[in-house]
Parts: sequence; structure tokens; C-alpha cells
Amino acid sequence: MAQRQIGDVVRRKPVTLPGSATVQQACQAMNQHRIGAVLVVDGDGRLEGIFTGRDVVRLLADGKNPGHTRLESVMTHKPEHMPPSHTAIDALRLMHDGGFRHVPVVADGCVVGIVSAMDFRAVEHDRLDEESGFWERI
Repeated sequence: MAQRQIGDVVRRKPVTLPGSATVQQACQAMNQHRIGAVLVVDGDGRLEGIFTGRDVVRLLADGKNPGHTRLESVMTHKPEHMPPSHTAIDALRLMHDGGFRHVPVVADGCVVGIVSAMDFRAVEHDRLDEESGFWERI
């Protein structure tokens, strides 16, 4: 069975914001688009960071004001990312090993997409489970 590339999984343009945007603006975009993360990019579309629902929880737990807090101060800087030519199982493995749910897709330094664990069909999840079980038995 041929492995799908990440570029085949990416279905829509990612939601991006500048680091100067507020957390409130990011949350509004995430709610509007029904997504769990926004990518933070510079003026040339180069990846600077990622802001996720987990970051929102930390921010609120720390008592910070989402309307006055800029993404650049609370995002994950320089997140792990992959080119669209990598396989879907590579992305799932990276998410599994890193303990996160989103992987930005970057080509020639610019953001072209984002994939989440929910974007993958059961085939890749089953393959990852099988691979993990194999290494645990060794």
C-alpha cells in the first residue's frame, strides 16, 4: 500500500496571523474556522510560531488578558515542521513522539499548510500503532 505524502493530506489554506495579533484575535479565527491552531508568520509568509488551544488554556490559567496579549509572547516559537514531500506516517510519528497535534507544512521557507492528527485516516494511525508495537517488542 503506497504511503500518502503530507501534501496529499493538506486540504485547505492554513489560517495565519502575524505575531502582533492578539490572543483574542487568534481565538476568534480558530472559532470561526473550527480549527485548533493558527500559524504565526512574518510578512513574507515564513513560519515564526504556532498558537494552539493548549496555549489558550495556559494563558488563561496564568491570568493573562487575551485582548492585550500578543501571539509573539505566548506562541510556540520555531515549531517542528515538515515539507509537503514527507509521508503522512512521518507526520504522525513526529506528532506522537513530540506530544503535539499539529504539524506546519513548509516549502521553500514559507507556510503552505498544516496537518493535524485528525486529518489522517485510520490507515496511517493503524500503521503507526503497528510500528510502535513492533519497536516495543524488540
